[in-house]
Formats: sequence, C-alpha cells, structure tokens
Amino acid sequence: MALRNIIKHGDPALRKNSRKVTSFNERLSMLLDDMKETMDHFDGVGLAAPQISILRCVAIVEFEGEFIEMINPEIIESSGDALALEGCLSILAKHCLVSRPETIKYTYQTRNGEQITNTASGWLARIICHEIDHLSGILMIDKEQKPTQ
Repeated sequence: MALRNIIKHGDPALRKNSRKVTSFNERLSMLLDDMKETMDHFDGVGLAAPQISILRCVAIVEFEGEFIEMINPEIIESSGDALALEGCLSILAKHCLVSRPETIKYTYQTRNGEQITNTASGWLARIICHEIDHLSGILMIDKEQKPTQ
C-alpha cells in the first residue's frame, strides 16, 4: 500500500467527470488499498479517486468502523432533506452547510465487480452523496447553503 497525495481545491482534476471502471483487476485493488490508507492517514471518512488525481468512478467511505468500497456508484432513489456542516479533505479549514437527502438507495460494484444495492440514511447517506458528487466534479462549496437570519 502507498500513501497518495490529496489534491486541493483549485486543481482542475477536481472539476472533471470520472470515467466508469471496466477492469476489475489487481490495479483496482491496489488503488482501493492506497485510498483506504490515505483516508485513514488524513483522518477522513470518505475519499473519491479524483481527490488523488485518478479520474475513475471509485470512492471509499468509512462508517462506524466499516469500509464501503464503491466502484461506479450511483444514487437511484432519494428522499427527505437534511442540512448539516460538511468538511472535505480537498478543501481544508472550511466547512460548508450543505443540504443532502436524508435517505438514499444506491448501487455500486465491489472490487470484484459484484453489483450491490443498498440503502443509507443520516450521516452515512451524506458521506456517500458527498463522495459520489466528487466523481462528477461537484464540490461541497457548490452546494453550500448560506444561513438565513
């Protein structure tokens, strides 16, 4: 495993669309292992491949001690609305108030290509939505809500 460099806001790679993964091989497994090590090292709860300059539809999430490796993830249903502060490993020293679905149904492939469909709510749904946005070049600052007074 290797620690990868997390690129920061302003790097053009963060604004590009990622390409779907079609090869489920050792290189993909190495990428996932490196992403997990990198996310752990920087104390993150999620990391998308574009954040390490890899424009592929790959993201990982850590929630309650469990890791979810998502290849080609998509949100297929969502409901509710929740407003909360978010942070991002590519935008340090800033938190944004962002509206996200309260509950999502999502699908993804595992590192072996197996298709999984699952549901998530609350904080887990927020993390997954945040990471999937990265795969389309969308950052939390694009969705920032200004508090009303």
